[in-house]
Amino acid sequence: MTDTPPLLRKAYLNEDFLHSHKARTLRILAEYLEPEARFEEHEISDTIVFYGSARILPRDEAERKLAEAKTQGGNVAAAEHALAMSRYYEASRELAFRLTEWSKGLEDHSRRFLVCTGGGPGIMEAANRGASEAKGLNMGLNISLPHEQHENPYITHQLTFEFHYFFMRKFWFVYLAKAIIAFPGGMGTMDELFELLTLCQTGKLKKKFPIVLFGKEFWDEIINFEALVKHGVIDAEDLNLFYKTDSVDEAFDYITDQLQAHAVEQPGWGL
Repeated sequence: MTDTPPLLRKAYLNEDFLHSHKARTLRILAEYLEPEARFEEHEISDTIVFYGSARILPRDEAERKLAEAKTQGGNVAAAEHALAMSRYYEASRELAFRLTEWSKGLEDHSRRFLVCTGGGPGIMEAANRGASEAKGLNMGLNISLPHEQHENPYITHQLTFEFHYFFMRKFWFVYLAKAIIAFPGGMGTMDELFELLTLCQTGKLKKKFPIVLFGKEFWDEIINFEALVKHGVIDAEDLNLFYKTDSVDEAFDYITDQLQAHAVEQPGWGL
């Protein structure tokens, strides 16, 4: 049997066309419809999203790297800082574990409030890991990057996604979210957080949900929200859009209280 001649090939099987600029609309639509179909299949309508740096190490790995730096003449100061930052990995892991156990204990036993991350290493891995350790389903919305960010091994296999378009990935983050926790992170975390805060500030999001900034020292140093109020570019009330804490207990209590008040008895919703 010979291959189908190119001119007789069905359009949806023509890879050259599907990867061309003419088919961009089809690729965008596919990144909406294919995830939507999987969410429906697994009865997923709401998530708790963890944002944060891909570069933060688990404590045991940070301790090993520090020991190597001391014995092999490495950068001890950098390794010591990485060990200090590893507390955020462990906090993300613990918080995801506790939120997953809480969700599984709700009277409504449908799959609700799944931990969802960007699917990569660091804070994202920690959250997927904690949810997995609590024996809960969890999601990873990965993104194809030039340096090839690979998914971490703790994501539920059927709920691992790979996006090409950042905006479609961010749509699914926000559309399903009922709570968001932002741990220390870089450009990507800031991009995701500020787009979310803008949607809330401008009333584009009709749902009410908690936003937690975890790590007061980091956030107070990196973003001076009070200065934005001082200079009149945001209102003082905008500071109520988020809750800052260094405590897993406080974050857990705040998120679960807010979800009980505004989401547990509600059907899944979007933007």
